[in-house]
Amino acid sequence: MASLGKGALATATLVALVSGCSSTGPDPQQQEQARSLVIGATAQPESMDPTTQSGAAIPQALLYNVYETLVKIDGTGELKPLLAQKWTVSPDRLTYTFDLQPKAHFSDGDKVDAKAVVANIQRIRTDKRVVGTLKQEMSGVVSATATDADTVTVKLKTPSQSWLYAMASRAGIIADPDSFATLSSKPVGSGPFAFGAWKRGESVRLDRNKSYWGTPTHFETATFRYFADANSMNSAMLSGDLDIISDLTAPEAVDQFSDTSRYTVTEGTSNGEVVLGMNQGKGGNPALKKREVRQAIRHAIDRKALLETVWAGKGTMIGSMVPPTDPWYEDLSKDYAHDPTKARALLKQAGESNLTLRLRVPTLPYGPGSAQFISSQLKAVGITAKVEELDWARWLKEVHDDGNYDMTIVNHVEPRDIDKFADPTYYWHYDNPDFQKLIAQADKADNEQSVALMKQAAKTLSDDAAADFLWLFPHIVVTKADISGVPANATSESFDLTTVASRDA
Repeated sequence: MASLGKGALATATLVALVSGCSSTGPDPQQQEQARSLVIGATAQPESMDPTTQSGAAIPQALLYNVYETLVKIDGTGELKPLLAQKWTVSPDRLTYTFDLQPKAHFSDGDKVDAKAVVANIQRIRTDKRVVGTLKQEMSGVVSATATDADTVTVKLKTPSQSWLYAMASRAGIIADPDSFATLSSKPVGSGPFAFGAWKRGESVRLDRNKSYWGTPTHFETATFRYFADANSMNSAMLSGDLDIISDLTAPEAVDQFSDTSRYTVTEGTSNGEVVLGMNQGKGGNPALKKREVRQAIRHAIDRKALLETVWAGKGTMIGSMVPPTDPWYEDLSKDYAHDPTKARALLKQAGESNLTLRLRVPTLPYGPGSAQFISSQLKAVGITAKVEELDWARWLKEVHDDGNYDMTIVNHVEPRDIDKFADPTYYWHYDNPDFQKLIAQADKADNEQSVALMKQAAKTLSDDAAADFLWLFPHIVVTKADISGVPANATSESFDLTTVASRDA
């Protein structure tokens, strides 16, 4: 989940107080009048600890709402203070000093002090249960020390554009160290909400943290309800059972919410690259290690027609693992035009005929429809794609963790996640030393050089057909008309409730 955060380039103090911070809790009268908030979502969490489980379902509900971080990604993709009220970066970009919010406490009453922050950093670095991608994001840390009760100093091995940005996401969550042993079922963070209850497969309820150190939430409770079927979620919204659809997963149904006296529809952008992943390692078909085969697959798929068919044309063609909100974005969507004749020629060049591939996809709203469309187009060039649909938990275990697949389709929502292709152990098992070198050089370089190097990396990824980048997911949110403050863009893995308000609350 590495990235080029602008904060990493600062050599002077970056100071910005979190707006609206309050040393007092919410007014008792306001609490009595507060209402509950119900949010519809799709992917269900398999744990409450986002550091030991992959997938975006856990941080969607908990990041920034329950778990806070030193810095936060705002609605424009920029880094802002959160638990760190300010920070400085040494001229050599190796030492970060964070001044913590002195009034911040965990929901159980323990203080968010420097020792707690250091314990969380050390946990990511050393706990064997933590997922490998987060360990990789923290691998550049030499030491983290509590200079005093409210000051943390972190030293890095080499300058890094990505490290501070990673600290705004899952690798940087600050949980109460006393709760480390039970985070999977009972998370304890410092956010405006405290963990309430989890009904596996149904819902996650968050309760107002009445002693929150900052601006209190407007709601007594916030409940994420999970729907396997997009139409069921839409029906729940139409019947008044939901206040928010977190991401409309049946975009052709958006006209159902055209009554502006009842609903508000917001269409923003996201970091979500819908990727046709190809397993180029153990567990995958060896043919996918051949560049010509991967190129043939890209030429065989009419991505624009796919978007129109599966997602009602809602989305953006990108061509690589970079959304337009990243500073190194270039439109590479025309690199592989739909050309079945060229696809067949590339397969012949690769010596592959009658190729059969397993296309194993999650039963998320975009998965099965995309898989059937792609299977049909691959058949036209001589590739048989056998589609298998898996529930999310099974997909995480068999595809993501075990690598038991040839191709898959997943919306990757982590911010600035192109560097996942630089990790050969990641579930695609893409191993390109030239790409890895570009990513490493970009991470160490200054801002201008980094942007140029990242553009080269994105182009290399596209040219090598590391995957097929089908489209960029739109962020379509539906709310009741009285709800306000929902961020227009999805710039992090969080469905951030900290600014959401209601005229009735």
